[in-house]
Amino acid sequence: MIVRTDRFLRACRRQPVDCTPVWFMRQAGRYMAAYQALRQRYSLLDLCKTPELAAEVTLQPMQRLPVDAAIIFTDLLIPLEPMGARLVFAPNEGPVIENPIRSASDVEALRMVDPQADLAFTLEAIRMVCRELDGKVPLIGFAGAPFTLASYLIEGSGSRHYIQTKQLMYHQPEAWHGLLDKLASVATAFLQAQIAAGTQVVQLFDSWVGCLSPDDYRRYVLPYTKQVIDGLRNAGAPVIHFGTDTSMLLDVMCEAGSDVIGVDWRIPLDDAWRRIGPEVGIQGNLDPAALFAPLPEIERRVDDILQRAGNRPGHIFNLGHGILPETPVEHVQAVADLVHTHSARKKESAEG
Repeated sequence: MIVRTDRFLRACRRQPVDCTPVWFMRQAGRYMAAYQALRQRYSLLDLCKTPELAAEVTLQPMQRLPVDAAIIFTDLLIPLEPMGARLVFAPNEGPVIENPIRSASDVEALRMVDPQADLAFTLEAIRMVCRELDGKVPLIGFAGAPFTLASYLIEGSGSRHYIQTKQLMYHQPEAWHGLLDKLASVATAFLQAQIAAGTQVVQLFDSWVGCLSPDDYRRYVLPYTKQVIDGLRNAGAPVIHFGTDTSMLLDVMCEAGSDVIGVDWRIPLDDAWRRIGPEVGIQGNLDPAALFAPLPEIERRVDDILQRAGNRPGHIFNLGHGILPETPVEHVQAVADLVHTHSARKKESAEG
């Protein structure tokens, strides 16, 4: 099912394409039977840290889905372990940091990371996947943005209100800025290493940043996100900057300087594009829950997003967040096919 195409890379650079490229966040994962079979034998950390397994999981959806990019299989929090975080994945609870950050001394104790030594398993998985893909589609690398990594380190697990995070931010600003600076350096080095290993695009995930006001984002987060993106400026790979629940942050996020902004489903795509401006590409933004709808409803929603994109160069179709467990694989396949066929038809109609 893998088809050679450069349409994804062209869209990242806002160049004309034959049809809208599509990929899905978490396209390799829990909704696929092949992944579930591996998870019966291996832990999530085993999958991430064993290059052969990480490569296998990365490639699983490429045999089932007509997508225009692969994304390396790993976890946002993997770089935190060599920094000194005790990371476990608790059953039915997700990731847990057993020694959360609470003070300036905790921040000071965090070690810096050498990706070539500390994260070599991910880099080797990238090289393996690139050999297998053989240029047919690009491979996306990724890392957690400084704020989201900091929130995991401080909260210790998932959070609704981010009280501990905001307390450190407001009450210990020196510790906060020291933490964000360290995490920005780690994310930059990891993404640079991924690009050197073969990824052609990278995505910076700021999954939790929607909990902030625009003022707090600009004051406490923007300088460090910009630090990461600036550090990738000469690496030769477009940067996608994605966050959830960020409708009120989009214009500020643009100041970080990415090539593409990923948006969730809480804002119409055309409204989001107006906020970020025509000089930036856009990625999104089907509600992941819509994949459980009947196919005619899915088709209607796909068409609505394509209509809002208006055939402008720079649109990458994706979900507004990752594929949910139990999602029907055939519905994911259908969305990819619909995006390709309907966007090509719209392009032909516009040119005709």
